[in-house]
Amino acid sequence: MAIKVGERVPEGKFTQMTDSGPDALTTAELFGGKKVALFSVPGAFTPTCSAKHLPGYVQQADALKARGIDTVACMAVNDVFVMSAWGKSAGVGDQVLMLADGNGEYAAALGLELDASGFGMGTRGQRFSMVVDDGVVAQLNIEPAGKFGVSSAETMLEQLD
Repeated sequence: MAIKVGERVPEGKFTQMTDSGPDALTTAELFGGKKVALFSVPGAFTPTCSAKHLPGYVQQADALKARGIDTVACMAVNDVFVMSAWGKSAGVGDQVLMLADGNGEYAAALGLELDASGFGMGTRGQRFSMVVDDGVVAQLNIEPAGKFGVSSAETMLEQLD
């Protein structure tokens, strides 16, 4: 069952690339005492994710932070090396934290996994966005299959007004 607004996010961890290499980041470290805009894409370097979803959050990161967001983070069921390369390719700099959910464990813990085996991609995370306030889901936007809109940075900005 998918997580809902008002629920505490499950404990888990991601991998992020640092100057000294791959490093674990726990959900307690990511969400504790902060307001985080987390969005999930089905895959790094995929068309909609690369052309619209990630660029929107890069472009709107300052506006989101001006509305109280402490961290903007992108999550995908890809390995940390792919997420790092995608972030560099997209020019995210320090605007968006690129988080690898390499085995899809966090997507599954949220109840937001996606069976993309028909496309040769295995189990992935659904396309969604959420605002997590000190570990509690304050806003959740889950895209219908094959769509892009409600999880966009622009929609999140409108909801934060």
